[in-house]
Amino acid sequence: MRRYVRLPLILAVVGLLAVLLLSMAGQEFRLFERGWFNLKTWWQPAEQSMGLDRYRVAIEAQTIDGLDDDVSALTYDPDRKTLFTVTNQRSELIELSLDGRILRRVPLTGFGDPEAVEYVGPNSYVITDERQQRLIRVRLDDDTMFLDANDAEQLSLGIGLNGNKGFEGLAYDSAGKRLFVAKERDPMVIYEIHGFPHDNPEQPYAVHVVQDRKRDERLFVRDLSSLQFDERSGHLLALSDESRLVLELDVKGKPLSTLSLRKGYQGLKQAVPQAEGIAMDEAGTIYMVSEPNLFYVFKQPAD
Repeated sequence: MRRYVRLPLILAVVGLLAVLLLSMAGQEFRLFERGWFNLKTWWQPAEQSMGLDRYRVAIEAQTIDGLDDDVSALTYDPDRKTLFTVTNQRSELIELSLDGRILRRVPLTGFGDPEAVEYVGPNSYVITDERQQRLIRVRLDDDTMFLDANDAEQLSLGIGLNGNKGFEGLAYDSAGKRLFVAKERDPMVIYEIHGFPHDNPEQPYAVHVVQDRKRDERLFVRDLSSLQFDERSGHLLALSDESRLVLELDVKGKPLSTLSLRKGYQGLKQAVPQAEGIAMDEAGTIYMVSEPNLFYVFKQPAD
């Protein structure tokens, strides 16, 4: 008799554990928030969004020939009409064509663990040192043979130091003079830095760091790998490797649309394995790099 009494109890305990595990998984992977967002956007798409869901892959998983180290981050240079990325094993700043070919390689000295690069003006870029949370502004001319961090303008923040889960992505708002800096996770944060780079020597050097907690709480992704600021709309794109997703945020930090990096979405034949960098040109074309040294291009279909 006791055996039959225990069976319902065991089933109830197993059921309760299953519910708890599903709830924990949903919280960890932000499944509930993402599902609710998908339902809302399906019912009523945001009118002012970039419509990331409409993008389709034009170049998929093209190998960047000539590299032994993995690339990290990506930025678009509107003056050169090229892309830049960095490697952090044998540290280099690498210039790419818009179809993913290597045009130039510039050795980096004293940059520690370079993880992100961002165009901030003609011949001017900011490179992050992830572990030490340094922002290093460099000048790159056509005849530059190498870059030494000791010769560059630097800013060390040291906010929530956490090993290799430091500054993972950069984006720059040239009109608002804001540098967005993404902390990968634990916690996942997007900082807005005002006053760096310092462009006016006649003004005192003053750095102001802002955090939008409400926006960060809306990020239904597991990590942040890269950022991109759209000058036309003022919206921010956040790339997540672990969630295999690009998320568009409006000026108030509200999610508007997503671009999935999973197999079968956006025309992808295979999932993007480990997305590390995102950039966008004036036409709205999205460029992406993924380990191990893969190059992607996403475009909106012609109307």
